[in-house]
Amino acid sequence: MELKKNPKSDLKRWSGTLFNLGLAVSLGAVLAAFEWKANEKIVIQDFAGMEDDWDILDIPITDQSPPTPPPPAPIEVVIKPDDIVIDDIDLQTIDINTTETSVIPVVEITSPPVIETADVINDFVDIQAMFKGGMDAWYAYLKKNLDYPSQARRMGTEGVVIVRFVVNTDGSIQDLEFLRTIGGGCDEEAKEVIENSPNWTPGRIGGRAVRSRLTMPIRFRLN
Repeated sequence: MELKKNPKSDLKRWSGTLFNLGLAVSLGAVLAAFEWKANEKIVIQDFAGMEDDWDILDIPITDQSPPTPPPPAPIEVVIKPDDIVIDDIDLQTIDINTTETSVIPVVEITSPPVIETADVINDFVDIQAMFKGGMDAWYAYLKKNLDYPSQARRMGTEGVVIVRFVVNTDGSIQDLEFLRTIGGGCDEEAKEVIENSPNWTPGRIGGRAVRSRLTMPIRFRLN
């Protein structure tokens, strides 16, 4: 015999409806909670008319003096013996007890004083100073005494070194300076060959030998 279930006694037939009803009620409660407005009375405190009863701290002013500096280091005084030897003076020949009536001999100058002035270095002269024997002798001197520096050879350095110096009245050389340099040891070699050269013929003004400046180029060229 087949058993049949009464549809009215089925408990699951209202489950979907009750579930949707529960969701609707929950959602309504949430929305009502978010939309709920609380009207609370807030009283703003007013400090007008209130008296201050704060304690004012009396901070004393302190005088902080700087620290005492350390005492200076003692200065050591070294007494060196005097190297100046004063000859003995015969005090019998010197009368230091002069009186107002003593006659002091007058020193007479028979000639004007001699004022020594240094010779002026002239840039322009009537006859220019030159190497003794002329330029041919100068080139021969350079060919014999001028060495091409090894550093300049390795670097392939070429060019002209221009040297300016002063020829004194006795033909000596001084105050040598460079107007153009090329490096590689060529400048030092040019300076050495001029300083070691024999005395030159000095320049002249009006037939008188004078100190004069002379500019001399020295060429370095690889063969």
